[in-house]
Amino acid sequence: MLQQALIQLHPRDQVAVARVAIAEGAAVALSGGTLVALNAIPAGHKIALAPIAAGAVVLKYGQPIGVASRAVAAGEHVHGHNLSMAQSLPAQAPDAVDSAGTTPAQAATFEGFLRADGRVGTRNYIGVLSSVNCSATVCKAIARSFEGMAVPGVDGVVAITHGSGCGMSDGEGLALLRRTLRGYAAHPNFAAVVVIGLGCEVNQVGTLLEGMETGGRVHALTIQGEGGTREAIERGQALVRQLAAEAGKARRTPLPASRLVVGLQCGGSDGYSGISANPALGAAVDLLVAQGGTAILSETPEIYGAEHLLLARAARPEVAERLLERLRWWEAYAARNGAELDNNPSPGNKAGGITTILEKSLGAVAKGGSSPLNAVLEYAQPVRDPGLVFMDTPGYDPVSATGQVAGGANLICFTTGRGSTYGCKPTPSLKLATNTPLFERMNLDMDFNAGTIVDGRQSVAEAGEALFRLMLDTASGRPTRSEEHGLGDNEFVPWQLGAVM
Repeated sequence: MLQQALIQLHPRDQVAVARVAIAEGAAVALSGGTLVALNAIPAGHKIALAPIAAGAVVLKYGQPIGVASRAVAAGEHVHGHNLSMAQSLPAQAPDAVDSAGTTPAQAATFEGFLRADGRVGTRNYIGVLSSVNCSATVCKAIARSFEGMAVPGVDGVVAITHGSGCGMSDGEGLALLRRTLRGYAAHPNFAAVVVIGLGCEVNQVGTLLEGMETGGRVHALTIQGEGGTREAIERGQALVRQLAAEAGKARRTPLPASRLVVGLQCGGSDGYSGISANPALGAAVDLLVAQGGTAILSETPEIYGAEHLLLARAARPEVAERLLERLRWWEAYAARNGAELDNNPSPGNKAGGITTILEKSLGAVAKGGSSPLNAVLEYAQPVRDPGLVFMDTPGYDPVSATGQVAGGANLICFTTGRGSTYGCKPTPSLKLATNTPLFERMNLDMDFNAGTIVDGRQSVAEAGEALFRLMLDTASGRPTRSEEHGLGDNEFVPWQLGAVM
């Protein structure tokens, strides 16, 4: 008989998650009895603990994740063949959680770069930003010319390019692109930036940088103004050399953890995500918030169906209403495009044991810990409130993380069960594996193993404490796996809205 092979997350649940793969016909120990698996149950997938009637609401985490599309026997594999999404499922009241925050035993610090404007960087890059796709090649050529060239005190030269900037009119799409680019141009992980345009594009460099002081840490030029691509590349190279010489003088100094702004991401999720990595990240977030730091929860389509858990923690009524407003916008946006918000989970999510968007969302919300929700922001808006905040973004990870970095995130924590390898410049990205086999199989890509929770070797609180220490070390300059591999040059993916003409 298999012992400790199942994880039941809440006493109300009719399903449990397989800690390991369970063979058909295997007897599994339950509290007070035995359960025989009627099918093979892959690791991370669900098994029925008791008979479930057709049409009955199925609970996991103590919350609805769908309805049984047919009668399900005890011991049967529960997945897309017998569990389906349904509209207007009755949300269960969230269990009482102390959202007052954790009282820190002592003040935590890290070694960061204190910028002239008072903000704090965790890295010291030079950025070369394109205002339009027409200048992307020039930006890349400038950055590429510094590859392999050690510039003392500088982490590197990063080209931030994209596929837009022209063929668009004034409106939501252009405003969103400008807000995102401005967020990167002002980001404290860039010691200085050079912004490059073609010269005739809709997204004019002068308008883009309006209100920003140029000539100091921010410089601008256009290809047409310099006389061509070769001249623009030479001018850009000269500017980068000049800016790098000054940037190299910056030194890390001890700073309080309250200066950390951490973007929370999950991608390639599996059945363990809501059991291990996401709750561990939530525990680390509670520790960060207790220190006065900031965490950005995002991916609005992936809180769909679990929003009541966040609404219950809204610091003020207007914060709750703002979150509901963004969810209503997404419902209308999906309908306009002939889609539904339950087009999630992805094939990889389903292979890992996640069946419906409700199940995915309930696990994803765990990244936010238990702290009060202090603000709801639009995409790429500057984050000014400390504590847990929500930024409205798509669920697509590169687009979502781009908005968080534009908002000021100086560290990304990215949970994954299938093996996402996301890197990000100028913001370091920690990859948190949900299970030990993944961590061991992709050890050169994963930074943290939350599979110890599934294995029974650590509690969520213990893993959260270890992760919080890793966050501080990373903010102090410890390289992430993606940084060791030189990844993160192609992950600037702004959200594109509005008409392309």
